[in-house]
Amino acid sequence: MVGERARNPRVGRGRSVDSWSSAGVGLGVLAALGLLPAPGWAAAFGNVRGTVRSVLGRPVAGAQVQLQSQASGRLRTRRTDPRGHFMFPSVSVGRYVVKVRHKGFAPAEQPVAVVPGYFPDLTLTLHGAGTLARVTISATAQAPVVASVTPISLVSSKDIELTPGASLTNSLAMITDYVPGAYIVHDQLHVRGGHQTAWLVNGVEIPNTNIASNLGPQIDPQDIQVLGAERGDYQADQGDRTYGIFNVIPKSGFARNNEGVLNVTAGNFGQTDDYLSVGSHHGKFAYYASVDGNRSNLGIGTPVSEVIHDREHGFGAFTNLDYEATENDQIRFVASSRQDDYQIPKCPSPNENCQVPPVPNVANDVQREADTFAILSWEHTFNRHAVLTSSLLYHFNRANYDGAANDTPISSIDRRSSTYEGGQEQLRLTFAHNHLGVGLFGFAQQDRDEFNLFFNDGSGAAPLAESVQPGGGMVAVYAQDTYDVNRWVHLSAGVRHTHFHGGITESATSPRTGITVQVPHLNWVFSAFWGKYYQAPPLDTLSGGLAQFARGNNTGFLPLHGERDRVREFGVTIPVDGWTLHADYYVNEARNFFDHNALGNSNVYFPLTITGALIRAHELTLSSPLLWNRAQVHLAFSNQTADGFGGITGGLTNFLPPGGYYALDHDQRNTLNAGIDANLPWRSFASAELYVGSGFGNGNAPPSHLPSHAELNLSIGRHLSRDLSVSLTALNVFNKHLMVDNSLTFGGEHWNNPFEIYAALHYKFHY
Repeated sequence: MVGERARNPRVGRGRSVDSWSSAGVGLGVLAALGLLPAPGWAAAFGNVRGTVRSVLGRPVAGAQVQLQSQASGRLRTRRTDPRGHFMFPSVSVGRYVVKVRHKGFAPAEQPVAVVPGYFPDLTLTLHGAGTLARVTISATAQAPVVASVTPISLVSSKDIELTPGASLTNSLAMITDYVPGAYIVHDQLHVRGGHQTAWLVNGVEIPNTNIASNLGPQIDPQDIQVLGAERGDYQADQGDRTYGIFNVIPKSGFARNNEGVLNVTAGNFGQTDDYLSVGSHHGKFAYYASVDGNRSNLGIGTPVSEVIHDREHGFGAFTNLDYEATENDQIRFVASSRQDDYQIPKCPSPNENCQVPPVPNVANDVQREADTFAILSWEHTFNRHAVLTSSLLYHFNRANYDGAANDTPISSIDRRSSTYEGGQEQLRLTFAHNHLGVGLFGFAQQDRDEFNLFFNDGSGAAPLAESVQPGGGMVAVYAQDTYDVNRWVHLSAGVRHTHFHGGITESATSPRTGITVQVPHLNWVFSAFWGKYYQAPPLDTLSGGLAQFARGNNTGFLPLHGERDRVREFGVTIPVDGWTLHADYYVNEARNFFDHNALGNSNVYFPLTITGALIRAHELTLSSPLLWNRAQVHLAFSNQTADGFGGITGGLTNFLPPGGYYALDHDQRNTLNAGIDANLPWRSFASAELYVGSGFGNGNAPPSHLPSHAELNLSIGRHLSRDLSVSLTALNVFNKHLMVDNSLTFGGEHWNNPFEIYAALHYKFHY
């Protein structure tokens, strides 16, 4: 929201803003998708290749090579060819260990990471079995070198389990605690100064064009095996979500054997967050399924220090089915369905910081949400150099804001739903020095919006009702190539062309290029990137009586055009004794920058665009190896400015910006997250997370920014047996409870959450 702010890692679906279509266009897209060579798969899968040699430099043929996931423990096995070469195609994003064994040699192993735009080529040296050394590059002693232009934070299921509060259904701590410049503002996720982020499952995007309409989670964190959180510099095969792409690799039955997990929590504010999953595999087929339910009397950010009328409750189901039909054919089906309800908090007495009337008026505004998606994917490996992937997708999203009939001065009802059908195709080719991907992505979208305004201000104005059913479509084609100049230098170049049709019709061609240079022996990696992005607009519109009401409030509605971003970034990654330090400088010059605002004094929100924004940031991440065989630390820091300029170019026009550059209300100059996880004696474990924010932009300046704020979160637990553990988690331990955001959204201004504490039971069982 132009002129917004706050951190609350408990809520926010982080809605994306990309992709559309009319039903007719969508049918054409689906037909084409069945024939053409999928942007997202390159973002989710890569290749791991290498050579096994003896200490004399000779190739070792027939050696057993295993690739083991550090997240799930699952193994894949290959044999080296006569030249000592091996390759694992279609390896999902994450951290792995390559293990090599051969008769007459000591075993060897080496860590490796698979991330977008990086194609590791390893060399493993085997020593004779008679030597004393088992030549092992331990995954806990040395971090893998990653040469990619795309900065990414890899978060495993173990990280989510150990991070305080991260495994709760409504939590986004798995992002905010690990990604620089990521925070929750007015109950919505912001990354790198922007709103538009995308959620992907196995590299397939879950399309969503809405801004600031949903609060609930897209995916329960407990269903995630690995999260690849990318924050910019995306290559042409990775889409247009400038500010963040969150690629989920879900848990799979191939990592389980008739095993189930039950998690139960109970805490203050009547909190409980319960989860049950089962998974197994039989031959070529694997299944994983889960159900969850949650409730709490502390939901979204409150407009005052008191917590009044702030209950949340929800439930959901998730499944991941894998079928390896042949050695070269894999079929995946992932589906999820959720229902989440949120009360809109109130003030104990009349207060200008509240949008919902005080308790005596007995107002009961509620946000009711539903979200369902299904993705069917088929992957065919022609040979180790060529892989074709095909996906069909469906997504339904609903967000209903139901205001109480006696709200004053206006009672608002806003019921929105969006339905998407689409797909994507991609052909990936690997040559001696080239890694080429070509593909197509598109979908149809049908929206239904119903608006109702009731005037309880004594004016006698008649109620307003409006119903619209806009539709649109988007198709994107791309080509992307990464060229290995040699072992140390890698060039990338690509182009993505997008055509959008909705309330307006426009096209954009987005070239992107980058380079990484790895310094021999030191293994430092320098990177540079330049690229353009096009982010298609939402389908929101305003007409009829609602448009007349807007004009009566000195507000108009202009057609929305897509946001166009020009990004450049420079970075360096420094590995030292198992530690990994990454630093980068990022600049985004945005035109038609997306934001959102309320209609009059109602709770009906519409997107808008301003002339532009200039976002600049220095970022830093640090991760450690396993220290003293007990603990690991991580840190994410961002020094950022998010400034807007110019007037309204689309959407609601009731915002009059100041001249020149001005701080966007979600601008926070300095954001720090630091954490430690430790294994303690007596089968105990503990973790701590510290968050420090310098303060979000002040909509009532001066001063330019609100006061700084900090939170300390702690968790401690014990393994009672191999299958049973208990833990106690405290959030905002010192109860630093203050107003951190003075934008008026979802009930009014926003205070951070007060002290929370809950106990958890984690039980594994077999059936």
